[in-house]
Amino acid sequence: MSGRQQSRSGNIKLLFAKPKAFKQLHLRAWGLIALAAVSTMIGFEVGRFRHDPQWGREDLVHAASLRDISVSDPAAVNPDIANLRLLPPQEQAQQLLERAVHHDFESLDFINKNVDAWRGHLQDTDNLSELVHSALNSNDLRVRAAAIEVDLAANNLVKSPESVSRLVKHLRDNPADRPWTLWRLGALGNRGVQPDAVLAQLRTFAHDRNEETRYWAVEGLAILGTDETIDPLLDRFAHDSSSRVRKRAACNLAASGMLTKEQRITAVPQLLNFFDDDALDSTTRSWVYGALRLITGAEIGNDADAWRKWWAKRDTSNRDAHRPTKILYA
Repeated sequence: MSGRQQSRSGNIKLLFAKPKAFKQLHLRAWGLIALAAVSTMIGFEVGRFRHDPQWGREDLVHAASLRDISVSDPAAVNPDIANLRLLPPQEQAQQLLERAVHHDFESLDFINKNVDAWRGHLQDTDNLSELVHSALNSNDLRVRAAAIEVDLAANNLVKSPESVSRLVKHLRDNPADRPWTLWRLGALGNRGVQPDAVLAQLRTFAHDRNEETRYWAVEGLAILGTDETIDPLLDRFAHDSSSRVRKRAACNLAASGMLTKEQRITAVPQLLNFFDDDALDSTTRSWVYGALRLITGAEIGNDADAWRKWWAKRDTSNRDAHRPTKILYA
């Protein structure tokens, strides 16, 4: 299904893409699930850059939330984890990430303590890539963060300003590699490496003439996941010339990437303002309703006035916390 868009009115397709490292890449496959009009569940496209035959699958995930899980000694809770220290780094990373995907959260502490030592000793194999992809689709941000850490280690990207500089140079010198470069640039920023510099690059490429570049800049913004990424995601949602990019921005605001539930909520006032934008087509407007349902959990239909009344009555201290600074109606 490469290159073919499938659109259903009122539906949002979500993608947690894991670009394949340091190769000539192209998008090979998509998987999708419909989003019911009043459901708070989401579906997502499955895509990766690889040279193997097409593949895809379907899953359901909730909007991301961050759990406070901390275990001082995972091996004391799960003795089997202690035995993993005897395995090569590749096996450790794969088994621990698989455990994390299946809600064995003690594994997260082991990953966090050992991932830096794995750097240079991991191979970005198909098996590890599949596990990273699964972890990126977890409904727990700690599992998604572990996936980012393992991906950076598997591609020998040190969390340093030098890595950011190298990726920025690669963006300029190798346009064909921009998908994975933009994604990993966002990943480095998410892990605390020059997030402001990363944001500046992603915002620039989010306005590139090439649709594929803009799409992956939007992906990078979602992975970066700072408060400052909300404005450019809202802007691309409302105004990008490509429906594919607009939908991607909607998905990233609603559930994908590394934004917390609290961050997503701050986008609601501007999403409500989109109802006053006559330039939005009916399909994009339906995605606004879908994003609102996913972010808030409110089961309200496609009725702008009903949404405004619901939000006005909602008792929350951060209801108007986010005030976009650069969103202009088309």
